[in-house]
Amino acid sequence: MSKRFEGKVVVVTGGSDGIGLATAKRFVAEGAKVYITGRNSERLEKALVEIGDGAIGVQGDAANAADLDRLYDRVRSEQGKLDVVFANAGAGEDEPRPLGNIDEDGFNRVFGLNVRGVLFTVQKALPLLEAGGAVVLNGSIVGSKGFPNQSLYNASKAAVRSFARSWTGELGQRGIRVNVVSPGSTETPPVRRYFDEHPGFEDMLMQSVPLGRLGQPDEVASAVLFLASSESSYIAGVELFVDGGSVAI
Repeated sequence: MSKRFEGKVVVVTGGSDGIGLATAKRFVAEGAKVYITGRNSERLEKALVEIGDGAIGVQGDAANAADLDRLYDRVRSEQGKLDVVFANAGAGEDEPRPLGNIDEDGFNRVFGLNVRGVLFTVQKALPLLEAGGAVVLNGSIVGSKGFPNQSLYNASKAAVRSFARSWTGELGQRGIRVNVVSPGSTETPPVRRYFDEHPGFEDMLMQSVPLGRLGQPDEVASAVLFLASSESSYIAGVELFVDGGSVAI
């Protein structure tokens, strides 16, 4: 395996399972020192064992500014720099919520993590990011598709896409690239639980995917590493769909 990230320092928020875990594993395998965050300490410890040497866990919530400060204080004291941020942590809605049935708690939870959390994950990293650094934001096809009954989640991911456009203009002169990876339906633990609790939904969803299957976390990880590497050195502000063709067709 290539060592594209030898000597690089990487932060992956929400790195204890799903796409974040798969991506952290790939970064470590390619030589990076990776800091992962997660809210659940037990799951975080299991992830560190699975990843192996090269990963460091910092328990915390990406929606919590103090937790982000603690994360970057540790990166600063132990590494003195940062090369890649994968702002991955995010959450959807537990149940479909049509307009008329949205409450403030639900709004605050989804936008607190998916929008405010992404914003401050990146902003607080800026003093450590060097020229040639890369920021990858985890979006979703829902930011483009607008699925009914989950407008909070849709809008939060549309905001993530907008961040990448704005920040590309702001950070490009510093030599920092910002891009978005937008997965379609990916077989993460929360998605699998949702399908198990809603029989028939997976089959219905697969009819809208030209490749006819769910994506795998490692397939999304491949796209993240490409956007974070020098192989994409002239790519900035893009949204890379990893969705089996769902948005294009």
